[in-house]
Amino acid sequence: MQGAVIAALFVFSDAISLFIRHLIPLSMVQITLPDGSQRDFSGPVAVSEVAASIGAGLAKAALAGKVDGKLVDNSFVIHGNSLVSIITSKDADGLEVIRHSTAHLLAYAVKTLFPEAQVTIGPVIEYGFYYDFAYKRPFTPDDLIAIEKKMQELANQDEPVVRRVLPRDEAVAYFKSLGEHYKAEIIASIPTNEEVSLYREGAFEDLCRGPHVPSTGKLKHFKLMKVAGAYWRGDQNNEQLQRIYGTAWATKDELQQYLTLLEEAEKRDHRKLGRELDLFHIDEHAPGLVFWHPNGWVLWQQVEQYMRKVYRDNGYQEVKGPQVIDKALWEKTGHWDKYRDNMFTTESEKRDFALKPMNCPGHILIYKQGLKSYRDLPLRYGEFGQCHRNEPSGGLHGIMRVRGFTQDDGHIFCTEEQILPECVHFTSLLQQVYRDFGFHSIIYKVATRPEQRIGSDEIWDKAEHALIQSLKASGCEYEIAEGDGAFYGPKIEYTLKDAIGRQWQCGTIQVDFSMPERLDAEYVGEDGGRHRPVMLHRAIVGSLERFIGILIEEHAGALPTWLAPVQVVVLNITDAQADYCRELVETLKKWLPNQELRVISDLRNEKITYKIREHSMQKLPYILVAGDKEKASGAVAVRARGNKDLGVMSVNEFVQTLIQDITSKSVN
Repeated sequence: MQGAVIAALFVFSDAISLFIRHLIPLSMVQITLPDGSQRDFSGPVAVSEVAASIGAGLAKAALAGKVDGKLVDNSFVIHGNSLVSIITSKDADGLEVIRHSTAHLLAYAVKTLFPEAQVTIGPVIEYGFYYDFAYKRPFTPDDLIAIEKKMQELANQDEPVVRRVLPRDEAVAYFKSLGEHYKAEIIASIPTNEEVSLYREGAFEDLCRGPHVPSTGKLKHFKLMKVAGAYWRGDQNNEQLQRIYGTAWATKDELQQYLTLLEEAEKRDHRKLGRELDLFHIDEHAPGLVFWHPNGWVLWQQVEQYMRKVYRDNGYQEVKGPQVIDKALWEKTGHWDKYRDNMFTTESEKRDFALKPMNCPGHILIYKQGLKSYRDLPLRYGEFGQCHRNEPSGGLHGIMRVRGFTQDDGHIFCTEEQILPECVHFTSLLQQVYRDFGFHSIIYKVATRPEQRIGSDEIWDKAEHALIQSLKASGCEYEIAEGDGAFYGPKIEYTLKDAIGRQWQCGTIQVDFSMPERLDAEYVGEDGGRHRPVMLHRAIVGSLERFIGILIEEHAGALPTWLAPVQVVVLNITDAQADYCRELVETLKKWLPNQELRVISDLRNEKITYKIREHSMQKLPYILVAGDKEKASGAVAVRARGNKDLGVMSVNEFVQTLIQDITSKSVN
């Protein structure tokens, strides 16, 4: 009741101020709309009034406004000539306002059901939002159901969302009086002379910059997803809170599409498939590090050996640097200042060392052994370099985010004139590699010079031009990420789009003028003088661990035959065919002169239907069945993945089918 009265007072106050504004003669306000048309108003005008002047439909659909590029509430009053656009649920900004407002609706529902809970922060994130709460006990799945139901009830009440502004100290005192100590702490960190804005809906009022939807009735399509732990202010030394995640969308169809996508993603989860297919596991004795099982290590080796051949075929010399390097080198390169907290360190004989978090400094030390000539350039080094980074435990995720990982790392030492051809070649090479792994959609982004940088504008012009021209030469459409380059040079980021539309940033090529300077790398030019080489940092798959996780999810565990840990299983129907099956396995293994086919047998005394079903669940590319007829004719009954019956074949026919499948790298 009290909340309803307060809300009514706010609405009444807004009405009075609107009435007064219309009584007092004020100067004309001219509004320019996105299409260039203009509307004149006799005085200050609210965004909602601008929307109403355009049409009743737009007024009803309006969620917020954009005034001279700034996102504002529908109730925001415009006092001078401005460029204005009306934001609806069809706009990206409108979806963000919906999600932001739904986070507050979540907090409103929690405070209604659990009055003792304290609210902290509730930001928008990709695909949704979360809100952190302090409460005496963990929230349960049943609690989430109840909270979501209450959110729906509050949305259906269509309560107005009303903004007010308080001086900082008054706002601190206000939230302390409510027992909201976390919120009071947030406000206390704001400079003293600033005012803070609060938003009220019904009985709930929260600190927020806004903007918000005009009323809770605009929030219709949402779902709570899960509860997780979170530390106050992201510091593990602080108290642990409970984070409730949710998603919100503009339409029912969009919400359902997203939930269907999540279901599909769950089926493809590499952690789940890693267990089911016996590929790897993560153990609490080594958090963030991977234990590879025999099948998983076969998969790893297929990726590594493929990339090793890519190195050989494209002029790379494979090198290997040490794992532990003196702190002094990391200080010279600047990594000690930037990455110290993420480095594993050790001490020996009064010297400080660090496990390498990246391979580049080691490659420069290799480059510096022996004087290099311009005739030696471009010089391409490649390494399957194992790196370690002390990632926070909360950020670890299966084999996608780990503390120990191996990169298909490469560094090209070249002249400035060679940047363009090297980048053209690299992009073309990367495209072929991704195609072989089954990826056909790549997003290209050129990250250009930041404000804080080293090197002349002339060098930056040349480097950025080379990166852009390399993409044009490869027929690639690209985006420009202004100012997102590293301080030492620009870069291209290559992002994969997988089978269900998710994006994974894997490959990169970066132009570096800094590290050769810091570590005094040189070459003798055609003029006989000493010059600095340009260093191109490049990776195609990036972290092998992460890339294998992406592969598993892309193919839902049904890996292409050339990558599958087991390519063929041979099954007998009765014991009478056991010897024939053993001979068949040995024959198939030795069929290719330079490559052993990965073939196993299952001769257990089980029903053939049971064995077929079991191996089908392991997502093997081919299942061969041998009964008396097949044994007598030297043939096999062939079943391909996906329960496809290919009929009876001679061994030679099957091998030709298998070899074609492997060499074409086809995706089943």
